[in-house]
Amino acid sequence: MDFDQLITFLEVAKQGSFSRAGEKVFRSQSAVSAQIRQLEQEYGDRLLDRSGKSVKLTPAGQVLFEYAERLKSLRDESLMAVADHGRTPRGTLSIGANEATCLYVLPEVFAEYCRLYPGVQISIYRNFTYKIVEKLENGSIDVGIVTLPVKSPSLKVQAMFRDKLVLMVSPKNPLAKYKVVPVSEILKYPLLFPKTGHTRRLLDRLFRGQNSDVQVRMELPSVGMIKSFVAADLGVSLISASFARDEAEAGRVRLIEMEDVELWRELGLAYRRDRTLPRAATLFISTIREVSAKAKKQEQP
Repeated sequence: MDFDQLITFLEVAKQGSFSRAGEKVFRSQSAVSAQIRQLEQEYGDRLLDRSGKSVKLTPAGQVLFEYAERLKSLRDESLMAVADHGRTPRGTLSIGANEATCLYVLPEVFAEYCRLYPGVQISIYRNFTYKIVEKLENGSIDVGIVTLPVKSPSLKVQAMFRDKLVLMVSPKNPLAKYKVVPVSEILKYPLLFPKTGHTRRLLDRLFRGQNSDVQVRMELPSVGMIKSFVAADLGVSLISASFARDEAEAGRVRLIEMEDVELWRELGLAYRRDRTLPRAATLFISTIREVSAKAKKQEQP
């Protein structure tokens, strides 16, 4: 039995498709089919049901799937153990974070980590916090940077970064001349909302009960679009201060404190309680703590 056949089998089972599995393992559909046939010949039973629209596991396939998952996990652990044996960490570090965190919080961390440990390859899983938690729980990634709070008994979560939400306006907006504004003044202007995520939930709570006064001009899918549209004076928005610091320093937008409310976005490090982390992951955690501590010192007057 070829180990690659097991990996291909796992992907077909997860994807429910030979073609999609082929994309994941970088093989043609015919090559994937050939690997599965060889595996079925070796085990002497049909492992996949190909009769419907999607490929499904047969009873024999379900039994093999559990063993294949365990074998893959053991293979990964052995690679990690050998990589950790040397002085310099090697192998792949898998990290989960959402897009905004990758763009505005982690670049400095990654730069320092890659400078210190160039032998480690970084793999980033970009998604929402609840998806990152799922990947951490099933062991697919080593470390997650998640928006707090997170409740999962299998995870250890440590706060690492706190960012205040502020009003963001164009320099042309009448509010741009103020240092602090009340929420009632914000309601006089069209709002640009993120479609989903933690900030959207905070905004929904903030403006709950004021639906008749809220003018939502656009719901946008990314922080980058919100910043660009605010700079073009299409509306105002609330944003984590660190996400728009460069634009504010360049004069493209103004960041203004809110007078009667404080909203915060807090990030945390998360990883499995019961799992021995690879050395590459423990060193990443150390690096992110050092960079965060340094940033806090620089912010102090």
